[in-house]
Amino acid sequence: MSSEDLEKYETEMELQLYREYRDIVRQFAYVVETERRFYLANSVDLQVRNADGEVFFEVTMRDAWVWDMYRPARFVKNVRVVTFKDVNVEELEKPDIELPGDGGPFGG
Repeated sequence: MSSEDLEKYETEMELQLYREYRDIVRQFAYVVETERRFYLANSVDLQVRNADGEVFFEVTMRDAWVWDMYRPARFVKNVRVVTFKDVNVEELEKPDIELPGDGGPFGG
């Protein structure tokens, strides 16, 4: 496989992953970004820990989806991440109604 073929394959995988994300994002309440991964989750518990003067973050998520094109199963029931880098947790807005054309079940 040439480097061009590999690059094309990875580009196609990223596009497929983006489409999956776009189709499922409304099913989740939170977006969580760590140094290594991007998650969608319905429950997030973020704890700042201190051990021997070292600060780290422990994130526990339930009903999660993992942005990882190399992972065969992206839906995960429970996830626990420990990291020494910052963690970003954002609550997603849930619109009251969906307008036609906004990507909802009846829009395009």
